[in-house]
Amino acid sequence: MIELARPGFWVTAVVSAVLVLAIPLVTEVYTLYNLTVFAVLAMLALSLGLVWGIGGILALGQSAFFGIGAYVYALISVNLADSTLAVPAAMLAPLAMALLVGYFTFFGRISDVYFAVISLTIPLILLSLINSASGPAYQFGKAHLGGYNGIPGVPPLNIPFDPSAVLSFEGMYYVSALLLLVVYLILRVLVASRFGRVVEAVRENELRAELLGYDARYYKLGVFCIGAAIAGLAGALYAAWGASVGPTVFSLSFTAQAVVWVLFGGLGTLFGPIVGCFLVQGLSTWLGSVSRISPEIALGLLFIIAVLLVPNGIVPSIRDRVSSRLVRAGGRR
Repeated sequence: MIELARPGFWVTAVVSAVLVLAIPLVTEVYTLYNLTVFAVLAMLALSLGLVWGIGGILALGQSAFFGIGAYVYALISVNLADSTLAVPAAMLAPLAMALLVGYFTFFGRISDVYFAVISLTIPLILLSLINSASGPAYQFGKAHLGGYNGIPGVPPLNIPFDPSAVLSFEGMYYVSALLLLVVYLILRVLVASRFGRVVEAVRENELRAELLGYDARYYKLGVFCIGAAIAGLAGALYAAWGASVGPTVFSLSFTAQAVVWVLFGGLGTLFGPIVGCFLVQGLSTWLGSVSRISPEIALGLLFIIAVLLVPNGIVPSIRDRVSSRLVRAGGRR
């Protein structure tokens, strides 16, 4: 509630909402189409930023929850021809998976390094399973898993309980961008709450937090499950945006992209992963359009340069630079 009482919180909310609503008025359809998927992927980056940057849990396999959400949305929406129940199911399925994995790892006192390895194996296992599920036996109602080909013809988002009222490109953009904004604002309130402060204390020194009477296992499990639900929501929006979903959502390259977004934007912040995702994905799209250099090579070089010049990430570096200038300006007075 402290965060809600701050004027800066409401200024950020209002200004961001105005920008989100105004962008379709000054952009073309192609740009709006790209901004929609950027917002969806930024939600995945935000979920990893919460789990890793705020909670201190190195979840290298965060894309697994994104992929589970995408596939659950596809299977349910194809069978029901309605996205109303598919979206919440896409959030609940990754949350249940995170609850199961987190219970055995956190309550089993698995160290951070081993947890990172375990989390990385989950999308790889799912990738292998999906790739091998190409036969007619792998059918759920009207939907086929499709193996390498994935699930085509995924229905887009529609007005709740009205399958005929399908969202347009602009509607899909508004939903994705506004949901990203809402999730970001909710996480700001969560991080500023008592729960968020304890999570950060556990990140800094787990033993000391437990000596103060806090059971670190429950807090780590809680933030891990919240991140999984957010990633599942992003996966559902991704499947609805692309009208299909394939096993590439579980690939190692996609998993690595989420890590790059967070590190590039700024670990330990909520806004940093969003900025990192938009910048990296925007640059990838531009490089892909000009076809002068491989986007993977360019992004690899960019990441190396960024680590050397701004090791803390773009957002923390800018924030520190502005703060130092304000301090020097105040000292001169």
